[in-house]
Amino acid sequence: MAVLWLDEISADDIETVGGKGASLGELTDAGLPVPPGFVVTAGTYRRFIEDAGIDEELFEVVDVDVEDSAALASAADGAQDLILETPFPDELREEILESYREIEGDEEAFVAVRSSATAEDLPDASFAGQQETFLNITEDDLLDRVRRCWASLFTQRAIYYRQEQGFDHSVVNIAVVVQQMVDAETSGVMFTSHPSTGDPTMIIEAAWGLGEAVVSGAVSPDNYVVSREDGSIDVTVAEKKVMHVKDEETGETVEREVDEDRRNARVLSDRDLEQLVELGERVESHYDTPQDVEWAMVDGVIYMLQSRPITTIDGGFDPDVETSGLDQAGIEADAATGITDGSGSQAIAGGKSGDSGPKSGEVIVDGLGSSPGTASGAVRIVRKLDELDKVESGDIIVTEMTTPDMVPAMKRASGIVTDEGGMTSHAAIVSRELGVPAIVGTQNASTVLEDGQIVTLDGDKGTVLEGASEREDDREPVEEVRPQSPVKPMTATEVKVNVSIPEAANRAAATGADGVGLLRIEHMILSLGKTPAKYIEDNGENAYVGELIEGIRTVADEFYPRPVRVRTLDAPTDEFRELEGGEGEPAEHNPMLGYRGIRRSLDRPDVFAYELEAFRRLFEMGYDNVEIMFPLVNDAGDVFQAKRLMQEAGIDPEKRKWGVMIETPASALSVGDMAETGIDFASFGTNDLTQYTLAVDRNNENVADRFNELHPAVLRLIGDVIETCREHDIDTSICGQAGSKPEMVRFLVNEGVSSISANIDAVRDVQHEVKRVEQKLLLESVR
Repeated sequence: MAVLWLDEISADDIETVGGKGASLGELTDAGLPVPPGFVVTAGTYRRFIEDAGIDEELFEVVDVDVEDSAALASAADGAQDLILETPFPDELREEILESYREIEGDEEAFVAVRSSATAEDLPDASFAGQQETFLNITEDDLLDRVRRCWASLFTQRAIYYRQEQGFDHSVVNIAVVVQQMVDAETSGVMFTSHPSTGDPTMIIEAAWGLGEAVVSGAVSPDNYVVSREDGSIDVTVAEKKVMHVKDEETGETVEREVDEDRRNARVLSDRDLEQLVELGERVESHYDTPQDVEWAMVDGVIYMLQSRPITTIDGGFDPDVETSGLDQAGIEADAATGITDGSGSQAIAGGKSGDSGPKSGEVIVDGLGSSPGTASGAVRIVRKLDELDKVESGDIIVTEMTTPDMVPAMKRASGIVTDEGGMTSHAAIVSRELGVPAIVGTQNASTVLEDGQIVTLDGDKGTVLEGASEREDDREPVEEVRPQSPVKPMTATEVKVNVSIPEAANRAAATGADGVGLLRIEHMILSLGKTPAKYIEDNGENAYVGELIEGIRTVADEFYPRPVRVRTLDAPTDEFRELEGGEGEPAEHNPMLGYRGIRRSLDRPDVFAYELEAFRRLFEMGYDNVEIMFPLVNDAGDVFQAKRLMQEAGIDPEKRKWGVMIETPASALSVGDMAETGIDFASFGTNDLTQYTLAVDRNNENVADRFNELHPAVLRLIGDVIETCREHDIDTSICGQAGSKPEMVRFLVNEGVSSISANIDAVRDVQHEVKRVEQKLLLESVR
């Protein structure tokens, strides 16, 4: 089936319907007020691109250097055109339209068409705003909007964000939610706990009309802060200049000015707030974690449009620790939302004549503190995208509102200030994830502040001060992302994290994982644009070794002293063929079975020696938390050869931790012999182990339904390896995608695995699952 109705969906269906679809299905199942609708599944998108034969070309097109603006723009245009120009199969077209007609029977329904990527809205990873949403859509435009949602998986901002966060483009699918529109009179967002501290304080933002104005940052909403302990309410009424509504004639969503008598009027009554607080407590209780909720109200009835975990609470949220994130409750009480008084955000403009201008340290602009921290720098007013080039490292971006296209510049900036937007605007969300101090909703910062003016931004208090801060900056970016208290579940089984690219190291470390179970070295090499041999020929041996050292040490620094397990090169020939110097790569029918992994390394020891030299220098520099892992070994013979090359490179296998990937049935059956080589660990790569065990090419649509990491044969191989390794005192781990699945976690912990390495977005869930299984085993042992 191409579609699933919301009442058929639960949280377990996230891989089928994406984060948004799974959340709406779970909320519907819990009896919460959700408008009816259905989801065009992620598998439907995957079949669409594979049946049309555009999948491989699609992923090749987006494999670019995202810091190269021209290459990024070209990649986005090319990828979207591939999808938009591919026609719908007739059978799929009819199934979607028939489902749409069932929403309101004989009447033509107005629906919201919303993307739901399988990597968005997951714990510890917010992809908010990365893909498209279309409102007030009818049958005539439905199919076009579904296809545009699919294409939005490859906008510039989505490509950039995924690559920066370490998500492989080829494994991210997208579902599409088609849901009856609520013709909202008022709408907004609700944090069921404080988004920065985890404080039991609800923050509710509200504006007139449809919620798109609040989420997009087009309007500064009212801000209501409700204490869940004593029920006290602090209200900040903003000036709401515009609202988004449905045009009665065309059915399209349009922006209109708010009537004068409602611009500064309070949107929500105390009774409205009571209903929202009750609803917020219900949804947080259901998920057992703080939620970011989008809501709408019509005729006094509240509807939930979306709910996702809050991913920005310091140190992460742990329901098992009551006081998580409350160490500075007294300090945060005054500064939590940057509220100044009951009249909304104020801006204090200094005069420009005589000596009446603002003095150093005076507040010249204020708004909502949306991302904590303090930063000083030169103001850069950005009114158009082509002005982003003037933003240099350490500058303060000041703009009406940020857009996703500004992310590269936001990453360079030391602080961000916007005229519009609330706590869930693009500027607020992205700034918190980047760890950049930010203030939103100032209303006139871009007119009060001047280009080049030196200011200090306080993202806690929501103020911009004249001049640079006299206080010496003692922030330690690496230490800030480490858990400051034991808020994560304490488990005997270590829970590590997979890292694809060095740029994702900061976010990966913030998960509180016990280390890195898999750092892929091939992404560092492929990003050079040349094969290793060609790069060495053009730039020299030291340049190549230096690139590897820089990439690995970026992650090793973030996690030190926690271990970082680095896998040596495992790039198939089809990927190398696309690089400069790859003309001589063999043309293989199935590169996954061919010249890759340890096979290539042993066949080209001259090139492999430079990888080993990078490790040797890292050890010499004091990075004793780096571990070496060899991919696609088959037997002890492969391992002995790799060990010999390590020794020839000056690496002592007795002093350094090293091990192998278990990715073939041969390696699983030979692990006892490999134990004799001196390995310290064996790590399961379940994607390859599954396809080689079941003879299922995971990229082949004709047998994709047979790909199952939980197949008894796969589990038996894994179980036998764990048992053999325990007998030889060798650690076992899993770093394949299956390590993020609850069923696999339960199996592994019961079998006695040493560690589980999960995707960045799944670490906290895996920690909780491991804790539950361990507690159950402990209880059973004493009963």
